[in-house]
Amino acid sequence: MGFYEALQPSFVDYQRAVLDNALALASELSRLGLRIVSGGTDNHLMLVDLTKTGVSGIEAQEALGATGIVVNRNTIPFDPQPPMIASGIRLGSPAVTTRGFGVEEMKRIASLIVKVLNNIDKPEVQKQVKEEVSQICQRFPVLGID
Repeated sequence: MGFYEALQPSFVDYQRAVLDNALALASELSRLGLRIVSGGTDNHLMLVDLTKTGVSGIEAQEALGATGIVVNRNTIPFDPQPPMIASGIRLGSPAVTTRGFGVEEMKRIASLIVKVLNNIDKPEVQKQVKEEVSQICQRFPVLGID
């Protein structure tokens, strides 16, 4: 089944969209002051260095998760933190691309991520971001889920 899907012309379009979305997210996060470990991305993933923010990877994972933005804590090269805490987060674009998110949504998600990281100890900001994330997701429902 997987090979059949990969042979379809629409799969090429989907892969381009995944890459475009990842590039938009990495570029916007960088523009907003976060360091992308490899300087950008050329695939569907990126690793964000949080050391200059003062926020650990686990803090970011938990705060962003509370808003509906799912990220994973991840170590960065020469990480001063232990792996269970980490100094970075890993982000990807396939799931949101499958939902139909485009470049503009990725830029908005980047700004919401930075907003949460810059206000890590403010539950009211997390609540506001959660509402906006919910509104975006309502525009792009998961196929097959009511």
